[in-house]
Amino acid sequence: MPRRNWTREELIVAFNLYCKIPFGRIHVRNPSVIALANAIGRSPSAVSWKLANFARLDPSLRKRNISGASHGAQAEIEIWQEFSNDWERLSFESEHLLAQITNRDTLLVEESDDFPDGLTREALVRTRVNQSFFRAAVLAAYDLRCCITGLSFPQLLTASHIVPWSVDTNNRTNPRNGLCLNAIHDRAFDCGLMTVTPEMKVRVSSRIGKSRTDIAARQFVLKYERAAVSLPRRFAPSVEFLRYHNEEIFLQP
Repeated sequence: MPRRNWTREELIVAFNLYCKIPFGRIHVRNPSVIALANAIGRSPSAVSWKLANFARLDPSLRKRNISGASHGAQAEIEIWQEFSNDWERLSFESEHLLAQITNRDTLLVEESDDFPDGLTREALVRTRVNQSFFRAAVLAAYDLRCCITGLSFPQLLTASHIVPWSVDTNNRTNPRNGLCLNAIHDRAFDCGLMTVTPEMKVRVSSRIGKSRTDIAARQFVLKYERAAVSLPRRFAPSVEFLRYHNEEIFLQP
């Protein structure tokens, strides 16, 4: 049987899967790998190998001397760059293609749903799809564990934007603009009571430090001052984004 080249559409949905499953689970027995293989008419081995090819391009993995597959194609580099240059568009396109391939709706929006800020149905769908992609990619990068506490219950985890969704439209779905945090620390991070430095250390605002008689504040927040944050397996947070949060969101003394 002649070898069939991978199409751009197949590469896009493969990269989508690369983003959304933890690195250690890229193997032929993974149900998600098998499902995608069936959907595009390829073997689980071929899909697994393609994900490993993408891994060789990941700067976070190379920094830890994890190389992924030793060989790959130019087309993989182009897809990686295409996502990196426009996460917002490619996140949605990859989810839309995946929905078409698997014969499911991209995302159902009920007629009774509210459309905030004058959003159209199409805009609301795009927003929800991209938010879902971002959450899946960030949680997978951190192996479904809070990077501060190590909490591993997905129901209590949040993909926290470093630069807020409303501020940087170009990086809304960029996994490097995310941290996996538990619900309490996500809220503290979001309102500036806590930040993560470019050195990947926790800093707690002095506004919480003034509440040292609050036992809960000490147990849940203050105890993590200067604690090292666990690094993700891939898509390490951008120093530029962390610096923005330190300077613009964090509540300084």
